[in-house]
Amino acid sequence: MLRREGRTAWLMASPALILLIIFMIVPTILGFVLGFTNARLVSPTAPQFIGLENFVRAFTRDPVLPKSLINTLYFAGVVVPIHSALALALALLVNTKLRGRNLFRTIYFIPVVTSMVAVAVLWRFMYQQEGLFNSLLSTFTGSAIQGMAWLNEPGTAMPAIMLMSIWQAVGFHMVVWLSGLQTIPGELYEAATVDGANAWQKFRNVTWPGLRPTLIVVVVTETIGALGVFAQVNVMTNGGPLDSTSTIIFQAVRASVKQQDVGYGAALSLLFFLMVLVISLIQSRWTREKN
Repeated sequence: MLRREGRTAWLMASPALILLIIFMIVPTILGFVLGFTNARLVSPTAPQFIGLENFVRAFTRDPVLPKSLINTLYFAGVVVPIHSALALALALLVNTKLRGRNLFRTIYFIPVVTSMVAVAVLWRFMYQQEGLFNSLLSTFTGSAIQGMAWLNEPGTAMPAIMLMSIWQAVGFHMVVWLSGLQTIPGELYEAATVDGANAWQKFRNVTWPGLRPTLIVVVVTETIGALGVFAQVNVMTNGGPLDSTSTIIFQAVRASVKQQDVGYGAALSLLFFLMVLVISLIQSRWTREKN
């Protein structure tokens, strides 16, 4: 009987396992191997093993990689805390017993189900000199500020991408925070009310301690997602101007596809994997210790 149940379990799990092997495990192993070769996307010669040459080139002869690394950390360092705080504020708002809260939840979540590419194209037009963003800025400031082509300036291109990214994904983490809020027992709030606690004291002593497990999920997933920023950069600025928005993933794709240097692109992907792994382990250990 147990053998039959085991075979049934393996049979039911086999489609997922096959897809996992084809689309996750095989590409990961292939990328790891290619990182130590001089493989080209289109080349008449077979790839050759070159050891750590790609990694030495990344740290010594690639002038774009330091900019990409700084831009990636800059993006994650700004987006993750703002994104987390804004998503928590929206979750607290839609968790109240107000009329129409389901409508607000839907409105906030709509950007999440919209394609990032479509959103990026739309916002690229909004950021133009004569776009909607500058029109609103001029209207609300009484024509005192006329704005600029935000994606064409090195100093404003990355903040413009950050703003769009926060707007597009805040609804997803609002739902995560909301699920955490709804796991907090209502009796705790009733006890706090009996003790005379005000709204801030309830948040500090009841809500925030109850959200600690959710905080770990939000911070870790947001950090991993922010470090892997690519689609909006590729669509809105193509890494420019002057590589001011180039990120590690964008640099890896540009090396692999546009420059056809697959081996070097795979090496950059390995460096990105190690960076994300280290940061995630530090975050996970830090949040676990705080709990």
